[in-house]
Amino acid sequence: MRELSYAEALREALRQAMTADPNVFMIGEDIGVYGGAFGVSAGLIDEFGSERIIDTPISEAAITGACIGAALTGMRPVGEIQFMDFITLSMEQLVLQAAKIRFMFGGKAKVPFVLRTPAGSGTGAAAQHSQSLENWFVHVPGLKVVMPSTPYDAKGLLRAAIYDDNPVIFVEHKLLYKTKGPVPEAPYEIPLGQSKVVREGTDLTLIATSIMVVRALQAAEKLAEEGVEVEIIDPRTLSPLDMAPIEASIKKTGRALVVHEAVKTGGFGGEVAARIVESEAFDYLEAPVRRLAGLDMPIPYNRTLEYHTVPQVEDIVAEARKLVGGAY
Repeated sequence: MRELSYAEALREALRQAMTADPNVFMIGEDIGVYGGAFGVSAGLIDEFGSERIIDTPISEAAITGACIGAALTGMRPVGEIQFMDFITLSMEQLVLQAAKIRFMFGGKAKVPFVLRTPAGSGTGAAAQHSQSLENWFVHVPGLKVVMPSTPYDAKGLLRAAIYDDNPVIFVEHKLLYKTKGPVPEAPYEIPLGQSKVVREGTDLTLIATSIMVVRALQAAEKLAEEGVEVEIIDPRTLSPLDMAPIEASIKKTGRALVVHEAVKTGGFGGEVAARIVESEAFDYLEAPVRRLAGLDMPIPYNRTLEYHTVPQVEDIVAEARKLVGGAY
């Protein structure tokens, strides 16, 4: 199968959806002539024109508000927030409006739009351009939250998100854009709300999101050399969360480690850990559920400090060794 980068896979999903459905359009800052802050929409304005690839003023509130209004009238907008940090300027539109409209109108109105946003550290972009705020939106009923970790998943999940009748926050880690993987040319969808076992193992269940899936796989290879086989599960959709594969894995391994980049306090790992404790899988645990996450601090500009602020491969290996070895 041919290989595409993560960014190319997203672009292909957008192109195919816009070709097939005139109600799909894109709106955001610098997504047209410039091609997007990370090049995802490069060239699309030449294919679809400025009425469907809409460059906006610098107003995240306006982008999100326009998406909501268009979605209510039958369109399927795809908005882009250049950095996830600036999604904070859209909170009223997302939390008080988009998330609640379908419920308050008894299903007679729907708000089918996708808000794409790059997140995460690793590019030296410092405290105001490097945050991972996905759990803010997991906390809000009515919003769906998606975090693909591979080009294949990025294309399939984005297409599914575009055709979902609810608002979807689509989180893309900046370090993933250049990663490559097999991607079919034909359009396909990956249903939202389905976790995926990306590596099978017997000694430890490792639940990872976004860039941490890549690092978890690298850590698993190192641990395999020591005789420790790690099973890795990528939720892909954080809300709604599919716990079935996670629980089944823990019943097999007896140990669980949750890894994400966002800060630990109030992070997604705490929700996963709580659901494990409340499930039948709790009775199979041979050790406490552990969380490995970003430090509770802003992302530093200094590259060395930035590196040590979020989990790296060596941190995952060390935490896994503790769990398997009983040093917890």
